[in-house]
Amino acid sequence: MDNLTDKTIWVTGGRGFLGTHLCEALWKQNAELIVTDSTSCDLRYRKNIDDLFSKNKIDIVVHLAADVGGIGYNRNHAYNLFYNNAMMGINLIDASIKFEIEKFVQIGTVCAYPKFCSPPFNELALWDGYPEETNAPYGLAKRMLLVQLQAARSEYNFNGIYLLPTNLYGPHDCFDYEKSHVIPALIRKFVESKDEVKIWGTGKASRDFLYVEDVVKAIILAIKNYNRKEPLNLGSGVEVRISTLVHIIQNILDYKGKIIWETSKPDGQPRRKLNINEAKHSLGWKPETTLTDGLEKTILWYKKQN
Repeated sequence: MDNLTDKTIWVTGGRGFLGTHLCEALWKQNAELIVTDSTSCDLRYRKNIDDLFSKNKIDIVVHLAADVGGIGYNRNHAYNLFYNNAMMGINLIDASIKFEIEKFVQIGTVCAYPKFCSPPFNELALWDGYPEETNAPYGLAKRMLLVQLQAARSEYNFNGIYLLPTNLYGPHDCFDYEKSHVIPALIRKFVESKDEVKIWGTGKASRDFLYVEDVVKAIILAIKNYNRKEPLNLGSGVEVRISTLVHIIQNILDYKGKIIWETSKPDGQPRRKLNINEAKHSLGWKPETTLTDGLEKTILWYKKQN
């Protein structure tokens, strides 16, 4: 699939954080887009999906839509996170088989990896244990979609691929305190606070942060060129402690207030870093944006909105 000209691509969750960036890039590739969100097409109900397929000739589905949030949101909505994400994906994949689409691209989650996984995480380690408890309902719902896609490939020769992005960040991210992930939550706290910032955990946990424009390039390359049953990691390849992340944001904003670590709150998964050798080999891709540069762009965008 050398180019996407005249391909009709349905992007679920296309008005969200990653979807906003991906759709803009796909338009530049001359693709015809169908963009939906939860208000225009609730994927938990199969009839909505069948109706959309019946009315449109769709070549490719990119499934970004997810019910997702940070540690607090995961703790408070465990059942809905499992149910909503499982039902959306199961319905959409099954309908895509029925309507014989050319390719299905499932965006998975790094939360599907086991809690105690030795970094850098290799794709084969996905099945080596249970996810971190606060992320498990969300992560397992997403992990099961990989099983569904692999079964569909075996039984129906269905071309479904599964991409595993790490912690994403960048402009248009969600900065809502309940649903935001660590980077937008920290940026908002530092921007709004004058005297002190309270941060969950010890700061010892690590994450692998990938700038959104870098992952968009990888997704487009995968749409064109990746057709294997194995999941594919998309990360920065750099492990960053939360304490280091806090220090970088503090320096960018020249914040002089006090930092308080709320050590009674959970850290989440202890360590996180993806092995991205396969993505480099299969896609000819590598991340280009350093964490400091990406954070500066994200902070600048956020401050312009407020």
